Amino acid sequence: MINLKELSIEKLKEYYQDKRYTSMMDVGMFVLLIFSFHFLYLIWVAVDYSPFTQSVYRLFDWASTLLFDQSCWVLEHVFHVDLITHEHAIGVINTNDTYSFINVAPECTSLKQWLHWLFLMLLFPGPWKHKLWYIPLGLVIIEWINVFRVVGITLCMIPFPDHFDFFHDYFFKVLFYLIIFLMWVVWTEKFLHKKVKNNK
Repeated sequence: MINLKELSIEKLKEYYQDKRYTSMMDVGMFVLLIFSFHFLYLIWVAVDYSPFTQSVYRLFDWASTLLFDQSCWVLEHVFHVDLITHEHAIGVINTNDTYSFINVAPECTSLKQWLHWLFLMLLFPGPWKHKLWYIPLGLVIIEWINVFRVVGITLCMIPFPDHFDFFHDYFFKVLFYLIIFLMWVVWTEKFLHKKVKNNK
């Protein structure tokens, strides 16, 4: 059992080397980093992304256009859905013979999740030779998970036009962060602790 009164950097290192505590400490670091970034991001939003306000807004505009274009392409070429588009809004005919519109706003972009992933992976332990390719791969996966989210919400609006909030706020948002968690699990299992497991 970990004695909280005797904790120090050296003690934490000792506990981390003990296989009984390694997984628990990994999850603890993950949770700490995720929540730390969340609150840091909220503070950054409160000061209007200072001192990079204009650059961030331009990045949001670029990312929302990219997400909109990618989502429309998948809907048209993969799912063969007839769309009506206006600026960054995607319209589909639902089962009520009316249109449901999904607005791909700057807030829908993956920028927060990209920063989440960068913050997590830059600070979490692991070999840098693998971080150099795993971090960019994670950013690409996060972008396409977001495309899947927009496409999924749009497709769900066809049979369930009155349930946007459920799909947007709960189902696909949880799925988004589940994928980030699973990418982190792959990192810890396949790269961070690979040598330890190979020496068993």
